[in-house]
Amino acid sequence: MDNYQGRSAVITGGASGIGLATAREFAQRGARLMLADINEAALDEAVSTLRDDGVDVHGVVCDTRKLDDVVALADEAFRVFGSVHVVFNNAGIAYAGSIADTSHDNWRFVIDVDLWGPIHGVEAFLPRLIAQSEDSHIVFTSSFAGLIPNVGLGPYCVAKYGVVALAETLSREVRANGIGVSVLCPMIVDTPLMANSERVRSSDYGPTSGPPQELPSAATDPEVRAEDVARLTADAILANRLYIIPHQASRPSIQRRFERIDRAFEEQIAQGWTH
Repeated sequence: MDNYQGRSAVITGGASGIGLATAREFAQRGARLMLADINEAALDEAVSTLRDDGVDVHGVVCDTRKLDDVVALADEAFRVFGSVHVVFNNAGIAYAGSIADTSHDNWRFVIDVDLWGPIHGVEAFLPRLIAQSEDSHIVFTSSFAGLIPNVGLGPYCVAKYGVVALAETLSREVRANGIGVSVLCPMIVDTPLMANSERVRSSDYGPTSGPPQELPSAATDPEVRAEDVARLTADAILANRLYIIPHQASRPSIQRRFERIDRAFEEQIAQGWTH
């Protein structure tokens, strides 16, 4: 892709936060939009506001934990637009808590939203993107916690590491089809992520265990604006950049992780391992 003019974009979690900010950024560059969100009231408000600004925008209530919902979203997007050029698998929740203190239901909640949601996006859209034979792009929202282990964010890290792996592998598999892939890995952004996470939790996961946890300070400092992340994301798509990492503060931690991995080879060699 080299521009957004007249292109169609589908954004899950599109009624607030990074999703809505990116919708506005895409619209400013001439894109047509389909926003999906589990919160119908917030979705209606977002669609109405964008339409008041002259944007060609549509809304679909969608729970990304449910494959049928995401397939229905894809059906509607292709029905309305004919073809789809950007699929932004952005919907997600935050979860803070140690692995030892995480209940099975909380594990299910985090994995269902933060990993199965993006997988459903691939299942629903990828075959159609391949079949349409047009340049297109799939974007995933992961996290700094998808690149670096964060104490107190174990289940969240597991899900977000999975999203990074999904994006990295998919980018290699679909390059020949003219489909680009990007994965967004921010630290904290000025969005109500923790509050929204509690709101979307359904009764089938049982009650939350204890009071809401605070995100570890390593994941919250420094904060950037959703609008800035949206602009960086839009630029990265056009540049066909796999990794989108808004926070410069995350760079040393990422470098140290790969240095630790590389150092393991030297340590093994020093102990006589020759294979």
